[in-house]
Amino acid sequence: RFSGTFVGNAESASPAAATSPPAVAAATLPAVPTIPVVPTIVGMPNTVAESVLNPSEVKPPASGTRRARVLYDYEAADSTELALLADEMITVYSLPGMDPDWLIGERGNQKGKVPVTYLELLS
Repeated sequence: RFSGTFVGNAESASPAAATSPPAVAAATLPAVPTIPVVPTIVGMPNTVAESVLNPSEVKPPASGTRRARVLYDYEAADSTELALLADEMITVYSLPGMDPDWLIGERGNQKGKVPVTYLELLS
């Protein structure tokens, strides 16, 4: 029963899909390169740039740290991230070349990337 429904939908949607604006727009856009892009800091070798972005090995900047209150629980996806509990206070800062949607968070001797959307920046 299902395959007939899907086939019927696919056949009736094919002419419309071929002329839909997203399909036409996608055909006129330049091709997106498939080569992975690795962020680097101008004038620094890649090995230095990669070590700068490793949260477990970086030191906080002399100025620019802020206190933040965690809004929601967050489970770390890997060892570079810091797990968070709602309503806890942590210290956060950013690093050069880092994704702006993430900060480095510190709680005691634990350190890792944290998503900005889970935080209320206080100071």
